[in-house]
Amino acid sequence: MASKIALTVEPRGKPIRGLPKEIMIDLDNSGEELHSIIAKSSGCSVHRLRITKGSDRSAVPNTKDVTIDDIGLRNSSVIHVKDLGPQIAWRTVFIIEYLGPLLIPALFLFPLRPLLYFNYDKPLPDPSDTQLLVCALLTIHFLKREYETIFVHRFSNATMPIRNIFRNSAHYWALAGFNIAYWVFRPNSAAASATPNTALVYGGVALFVFSQLANLNAHFILRDLRRPGTTERGIPSGFGFNLVTCPNYMFEILAWLGVFLVSQLNLSVLLFALVGGVQMWSWAWKKEKRYRKDFGEKYKKKRTVLLAYIC
Repeated sequence: MASKIALTVEPRGKPIRGLPKEIMIDLDNSGEELHSIIAKSSGCSVHRLRITKGSDRSAVPNTKDVTIDDIGLRNSSVIHVKDLGPQIAWRTVFIIEYLGPLLIPALFLFPLRPLLYFNYDKPLPDPSDTQLLVCALLTIHFLKREYETIFVHRFSNATMPIRNIFRNSAHYWALAGFNIAYWVFRPNSAAASATPNTALVYGGVALFVFSQLANLNAHFILRDLRRPGTTERGIPSGFGFNLVTCPNYMFEILAWLGVFLVSQLNLSVLLFALVGGVQMWSWAWKKEKRYRKDFGEKYKKKRTVLLAYIC
């Protein structure tokens, strides 16, 4: 028969209306069940709750894979409950993030063109073939992102604080949308030339196509490591994973280098790739450390986590 224990519940941060001061729970109940009990008792959405142990402030995972006993909670243990505020689904966040740079290039290139470039001689020249090609590549890239968000990715966290959507979207809307579209589609940009460097165009398109397909393949590999409805992962293997920790990031950067080449080396594209690359390098190292911790000797350590033989 399961042993029941009493947990002392304390709010962390602002008070939570209806939060009980004590709950009874079985040692063989899961972390997910603890979250559900607290959510039901307090009337707060389970996605808004962060529960930590009072002893060491470590998080109590919202999962069915670990029990209260595994977590180390005992009779009279203290748990802290924090209200994370209004939440939004991660899938929705990504859809909104990518929607801006999906629509902005075509808007800048066509209906908004006369307004954006009002200080250039009239009539404005029609967009060049290279500018049209860059617009097509940007559209393809972010359509692929939306497809992966809806049909491929499985998210370890269901939601995030809704206030963060503005910060997250700024990177894509400003740097990938407004920044690239404005500078590449200017009437006097290098991409506007009727005689672009064809080696850059063909080389850039080839690199873009290869990288997009390789990136998609990496995302399918990562998706298949996680069973639906769980956060459990296996050790990833396959094309690119023998070289770096996160080949999906590597191929993402290579795809943007392809756009950079096609744009005739427009620095706005390079700026976006560099800013994104620094962030992805940080994420990749965190993932490498987590793989080493979670899988131990079973995991073959990587010396380069983002770009093969470089970093």
